[in-house]
Amino acid sequence: MLKLTFCLRRLPGISRQEFQRYWLENHGPLVRKHAATLNIRRYVQLHTLEAALNQAIRGTRGSPEAYDGVAELWFDSEESLAQGTATQAGREAGRLLLDDEQRFIDLERSPLFFGDEKTLVGG
Repeated sequence: MLKLTFCLRRLPGISRQEFQRYWLENHGPLVRKHAATLNIRRYVQLHTLEAALNQAIRGTRGSPEAYDGVAELWFDSEESLAQGTATQAGREAGRLLLDDEQRFIDLERSPLFFGDEKTLVGG
């Protein structure tokens, strides 16, 4: 299983609430619409909470400001990912998703990476 993790920061001028609402209500359904074309097995959004608990845990570690959210996308394999993006439909789906991301995500400050998930507890 191949996992894409996307650590999201919102564009300047957009509140975290607006960002998360758009991400959930607009971008999420767009990903769902193109999931089969792109061979996305699973898609999860992790929305950062506005909570004193987050401030407290950051303070104990000297951590930087939290991301506004994290997107996780699973693919069966690198080959499955490549197959999904190799078709005209896959390339068009990828372009539509990127165009939409530019409406609310500060892409230059939002790292993303592929990884191999290792479950150590549960699951």
